[in-house]
Amino acid sequence: MPPAEPAFLPGLELSRILYEEAVRPVLDDVFPGLPYAAARIGPGSEVLGFDTARSADHDWGPRLDLFLAPDDAAAHGEAIRRLLADRLPKEIRGWSTHFRPAGDPLDQVGHMAATDGPVDHRVFTHDTGVWLTREVGLDATTAEPDVRDWLAMPQQKLAGVTGGAVFHDGPGLLTTARGRLARYPEQVWRYVLACQWQRISQEEAFVGRCAEVGDALGSAVVASRLVRDLMRLSLLLERRYPPYSKWLGSAFARLEAAEALLPSLLGALAATDHAERERLLCAAYEAVAIRQNASGLVEVVDPTPRPYHGRPYLVLHAERFARPLAASVTDPDLAGLPLTGVVDQWADSTDLLMGRDGDALRAASAAVGGR
Repeated sequence: MPPAEPAFLPGLELSRILYEEAVRPVLDDVFPGLPYAAARIGPGSEVLGFDTARSADHDWGPRLDLFLAPDDAAAHGEAIRRLLADRLPKEIRGWSTHFRPAGDPLDQVGHMAATDGPVDHRVFTHDTGVWLTREVGLDATTAEPDVRDWLAMPQQKLAGVTGGAVFHDGPGLLTTARGRLARYPEQVWRYVLACQWQRISQEEAFVGRCAEVGDALGSAVVASRLVRDLMRLSLLLERRYPPYSKWLGSAFARLEAAEALLPSLLGALAATDHAERERLLCAAYEAVAIRQNASGLVEVVDPTPRPYHGRPYLVLHAERFARPLAASVTDPDLAGLPLTGVVDQWADSTDLLMGRDGDALRAASAAVGGR
């Protein structure tokens, strides 16, 4: 029989133990005084705190990122990798530190395995600025992002870079960068919220119109899109970056607004009758609108749903919330921009949003925004 799998530990806790018990002692011994940061940030379900025992079936385990200055990364990165391959323990709390390499036919890519020799570990060394530029398109250790930077940075990447945990930061540069990226500046936040309300306004009437022509499936599909947009809007109102679709519901469930909104959102998705779907969506619209009013960003807007012009279905007319937010944007680089928003408010391709071509994201964002 194969050996029993060890008890599950959240990945961030496993990374902390890996650093404190295995990596830090080696670095202190061989590279005393080396300035570095140790963290588990970036891609990965564990970074967002959503990993479970299921996550352990691929590319999961004792992992760590070491962030160095450019000269130190060039001079010591490979030496650190080899040193840790020889000196890391074979396992941490029962979880192997050895990962089978990509292409190994014996198992899935990145699955942990046993070894009698050096470990193929997942402790990576990075030039801090290069890593940040690869992830979000700029080196936030040296400068605050400008408007063009914010519009081209996917929210799901910002969630990963600012999430997770930093276990040590001698130079303080990684902490500085994460602080700069932690939340949208207020002017950008107002603009992004306006764009999210605008997205809702564009489709809220289609739930009724589809049903009116007998398209029950189309009505349900539009309703599900509106539920997703309301979830993302709720995250943005609480100044949290929406993650990608797998974890959107999990992130939403942690919000202050979630308990009150969940019955309406789940009900709208489950409803097979158009009138019930409309009623539940309108309840959700109104609840989110009340939270928008409570933010104090702009004057209060009546949150009551109303007929869609002369047609027999109810909507919020969400553009009523988008317009004052857009009008409150005074930053000259944002004021007057079309309400298309940041890149993942108008793009839905994982390959684009999670890729590492920052130039493509900037170019696409500039083209969509007319800049």
